[in-house]
Amino acid sequence: MAAPADITILLDMDGTLIDSHDAVVRCTHMTLREMGYEPDLSEDLGWTIGPPLTDTMALLMSRHGDDRVAEAVAVFQRHHDEVVLKDSPLFPGIPEVLAQFGREGRRLVLTTSKALPAARHILKRHGLMPLFTGTYGANADDSGGEKPEVIGRALRGEHIDPARAIMVGDRRYDISGAHAHNIRALGVLWGYGGRDELEMAGADGLVADPADLPDAIDRMARAL
Repeated sequence: MAAPADITILLDMDGTLIDSHDAVVRCTHMTLREMGYEPDLSEDLGWTIGPPLTDTMALLMSRHGDDRVAEAVAVFQRHHDEVVLKDSPLFPGIPEVLAQFGREGRRLVLTTSKALPAARHILKRHGLMPLFTGTYGANADDSGGEKPEVIGRALRGEHIDPARAIMVGDRRYDISGAHAHNIRALGVLWGYGGRDELEMAGADGLVADPADLPDAIDRMARAL
């Protein structure tokens, strides 16, 4: 049985640590307009947060019969640097939880589909980089952002035993990415996936409030 202190905590970023919904939607609208299309402002674009950016842009551009995916990704990333990097607040309660993890000496590793330079910028902006032993994400050009790939690089780079790791995220990609490596996964309900999505993905547990995350991780760790 693994003790809680032995566990490496893999953390998603968007929808788990930061509330980037409004900023990402704004960037998506700006991207579509720059590419020559008027966005449907009535559509809830929360689904665009979580998947690799290339996949999202391919789907959005295909609606217009447009295959300029790489150009759309580049446009989005430019707007992302202007908007999201400046407007990505931590979810309420997350600063306190991360500070607790730091005091307890928990091993934290970021595993995000966001481009890694942007993810690191956000961590630095919030003063969180010292809490993470490793940070993993997509490349600057958005390649390598599939969650199983990101988690795989983290496992190799940090020499993590999958049996002593727990993934924490808000979307089905986090759950399936963890399970691809035989890692248990906690789904968080304050993000963008929701209970139904996480349960259908096979989340090993759900957490409703950031304050409950440490206890949920400890309970899961004791069961490993």
